Amino acid sequence: MIAMAKELTITLVQSPLFWENPERNREMFSKKLDAISNEVDLIILPEMFTTAFTMQPKNIKEEEGIKTVKWMQRQAAKKNAALVGSMVFQEDGRYFNRLHFVEPDGGFHTYDKRHTFTLAGEDKVYNAGEKKVLVEYKGFRFYPLICYDLRFPVWSRNTENYDALLYVANWPKPRITAWDTLLRARAIENMAYCIGVNRIGQDDTGHAYVGHSAVYDCLGNQLVFSDKETVLHTTLRKEHIETTRNKLKFLDDRDHFILE
Repeated sequence: MIAMAKELTITLVQSPLFWENPERNREMFSKKLDAISNEVDLIILPEMFTTAFTMQPKNIKEEEGIKTVKWMQRQAAKKNAALVGSMVFQEDGRYFNRLHFVEPDGGFHTYDKRHTFTLAGEDKVYNAGEKKVLVEYKGFRFYPLICYDLRFPVWSRNTENYDALLYVANWPKPRITAWDTLLRARAIENMAYCIGVNRIGQDDTGHAYVGHSAVYDCLGNQLVFSDKETVLHTTLRKEHIETTRNKLKFLDDRDHFILE
């Protein structure tokens, strides 16, 4: 049983990605994870971290999804930390942009991207998810989401008293101001930590990515940020969440609704 914690150390891995090459990406991230010398509780990788944001999932062998999950389990056990990222995943002949939240004991939670990115035609090749997923880990309650989900505040709304929103992304340079603005807005309006992990570099379709991975606290203060290839570390504190919500009871006045 995982012990409860009042603080949680998290690591954001902001990296370029090799196009449609799961094995090479796993090798690269293995080296990056091996280089993390300090103890951490949670490590977060970008969206589609083994392929980049491909709209040709048929180019990825079906077994690659399972291979990547097993790789994540090995890495999580090795680092004694939870590992999060999304990947191309094939199941029953259908494709999903599926996030895995893998714990050190090998257990995992999955979330399928709800809002597929119609501008790139993601909705035509990937099946959209239908369910929210809340993950309890070391006393913190996480709500993991993927990239385009960030634009939809109703889907992100804190009706379940989560502690942290977690977004993995391939968010391109031309719309990076929206990424920065919405991450901070989601933290403020939901009175929760908001974590965003984006990639960097250029993909094979010519899209450029400038990172801007960041963490914001309940009041919208930026804890870490970078526009370089890097590994970022910060700490989430339960006291910050509790103190802020007890002093500023804005969540008590939220609208109550159920998504159908």
